[in-house]
Amino acid sequence: MPSITDLLDRVERLLLRHEELQRTNALLQDQLQSVSQERDSLRARLGAARQRIDALLERLPVDDSEAVKHEK
Repeated sequence: MPSITDLLDRVERLLLRHEELQRTNALLQDQLQSVSQERDSLRARLGAARQRIDALLERLPVDDSEAVKHEK
């Protein structure tokens, strides 16, 4: 049967581990928030780039007969 001193040591180690895990969790939450913001920013940039590409594609002639019409 463990002594009171052994139990106290074990409880102290568990408390230290708990505090360490809380700090790690907080750091991971900050990192997740940062990565999520970066993802959202990249999605917005990708959407804007797609819109610009779509606008450019709409300006291209559909076939050779269209190209001839625009040259005249």
